Amino acid sequence: MAPSLSRFLAAMAYQNAWANHRLLGACAELTDAELAAPGVSFFPSLRATLNHIVTVDHLYVDALERALAGAPPHPDIATFFDPEEPYLALAALREAQAAVDARLVALCARLDDAALDTSVEILRRAGAQRDTVARLLGHLFQHQIHHRGQAHAMLAGTRVAPPQLDEFFCAGEAHLRAADFDALGFTEALVWGDDAVAAPSALPS
Repeated sequence: MAPSLSRFLAAMAYQNAWANHRLLGACAELTDAELAAPGVSFFPSLRATLNHIVTVDHLYVDALERALAGAPPHPDIATFFDPEEPYLALAALREAQAAVDARLVALCARLDDAALDTSVEILRRAGAQRDTVARLLGHLFQHQIHHRGQAHAMLAGTRVAPPQLDEFFCAGEAHLRAADFDALGFTEALVWGDDAVAAPSALPS
């Protein structure tokens, strides 16, 4: 039986945490200088790209958490980008990314389909932007995939081979992600099983 939309979005949150774990694990083999070296992409370096992913995650996860708790929107979203690259060392960036990934997993694991229609408000310079939880999650996952692809391509231009990031959804490829799942505290049953299975409260960096 096909999963509900809320269940599928929870799987996407797990996938996001898994992909970040793989990508940042590979990036950890680079020196600080290699991470900050100029590269050809939307952002000027691999480090800048990775910082953009985590800072935008902070913005949207905060907005989603506030909306689902019935709290007012963040009054100044510019603070999420000041400074633009808050994590100059990869160890700190990995810790921050794992923490916001855990928040997103916990948020999505609690959703039911009715909650997907909840309105989320973000106060932008041009005025208030409102979207449903479902549409904002779709945007967030697409944003993550878009910029991880850029980081993946930039990593290919270094001495470190970029990892596979497409071995998450197929049942027959479970063995290819087993070691990552062990490191993250995930199981196939947790990600794909009964909705009654609880999500982990935290993810290791």
